[in-house]
Amino acid sequence: MGHSLRAAALLAFLVLSVLVSLLITSLQQFGSGSSRFSNATVEKELGALRRALDLQLRERRKEILPLLLPNDDDDDDEKDGVLKEVQPSPELDQNSVLDSSLWNEVTLGSGKAHRDHMGCESLMDVRGAEVLGSGYTKVVVKANLVGGEPVALKLVNEQGVDMSKCVEDFKDPRGCRELVSYKLRKEMLLLQRLRHPNVIKLMGHCSGVVGGGGREGGRVAVILEQGTPLQMIQLLQTPWEDRFRVCLDLVRLLHFLSWSPLGPVGLLDFQPRQFVTVSGQLKLTDLDDVSAEDAACWADADCTLQFPHRNFTLPCSPRGVCEGLNEKRNIYNAYRFFFTYLLPHQAPPGLTHLVDQIMNSTDYTVMQDMSTSGNVEYRCWPSYSQQGCVLSVHSAREAAYICNSHPQCNSFTLTGQKTWSGRLLASFRSSFGHLVPSGASELYVKNPKVPQPPPPS
Repeated sequence: MGHSLRAAALLAFLVLSVLVSLLITSLQQFGSGSSRFSNATVEKELGALRRALDLQLRERRKEILPLLLPNDDDDDDEKDGVLKEVQPSPELDQNSVLDSSLWNEVTLGSGKAHRDHMGCESLMDVRGAEVLGSGYTKVVVKANLVGGEPVALKLVNEQGVDMSKCVEDFKDPRGCRELVSYKLRKEMLLLQRLRHPNVIKLMGHCSGVVGGGGREGGRVAVILEQGTPLQMIQLLQTPWEDRFRVCLDLVRLLHFLSWSPLGPVGLLDFQPRQFVTVSGQLKLTDLDDVSAEDAACWADADCTLQFPHRNFTLPCSPRGVCEGLNEKRNIYNAYRFFFTYLLPHQAPPGLTHLVDQIMNSTDYTVMQDMSTSGNVEYRCWPSYSQQGCVLSVHSAREAAYICNSHPQCNSFTLTGQKTWSGRLLASFRSSFGHLVPSGASELYVKNPKVPQPPPPS
């Protein structure tokens, strides 16, 4: 009886083992088939993503092709440079030839096409590297080359938003690095074409990583002269003459951009952070967001510039372009970011009338996040302060009306403080000594009318 039970148990174990074995084999076969199906699906998806990425790369190349056209006054060496390295052939259409030339220009970095003198070999022994800043696309590093020469390096930001989003969309880190690097390549070519004392100097560039198996696509370093980031708060504390010199440099730059070799160039991201100083001279250092042609239009309404406190509409020309749009944008941005802060305050008495003409406004200049120190107060009634003139107003317009009605009023400030009934508190003054940063304040400074000459007798 015992032997029979043991035999039955052994048989059951054998059967169970066979069933488990068959089940495992079936699962493995199913998994193998599923893996083959999964791999095919993944390969198909990756192929579609790669084609989409290739399309993006071709579009970026087309965007910077116009920057490769030689200037009429370029020397013969430059005309015989990279643009002629790839000769037309029956197998290549014109677009293919241009793309190949572009690749030679911005990827291989031919010395014949560039007047800069630094290449990848200059970066073999970089010392004292320090990150100055980073953004969606690039990171800026200051460093010293061999011999101690200070430079600024612009590199693709591997951890930036543009790179991360591209890898998420296309699943190709190397291709994405190449795509993102086209902003740097475009900026490099713009710096090459827009050479001017008030544009940062292009010292050289390196495309690819030297060593190992050659150069890796997408690796780009643009080598620039090193400058000091412009600090507006510090600049506001300097003598008027120094501030005027900065404004003069800016005017010279804007004149050059209006008549540049590429046509009227508009700075689409016009901010003080786009500028540095080199030995006291103002220089534009960021050119990755510019427009090298005036916008196309069908009607005057297409030629409207919108700013926070004012809009401009230019006429649509018979050629169907908004002529002067880029120039107007640059000038007004210079006015609101630089001139209003740097020119009027503490100007020499003999130059006040000229400064008023430059400002050319009978309104109030609005300065966001600014207040004043060294105030000359005056008293008014009914004031919330016994030492000065603080009144409740419904809006900035009402405050301007009150200031206009007070002969001694030069400016007023809205701090965001309110009365129990919800009205704003405005502080009025005769004059002030300095501008100071204040996160929640709006400063309104009166620009007096320019005195007109008496009519001829």
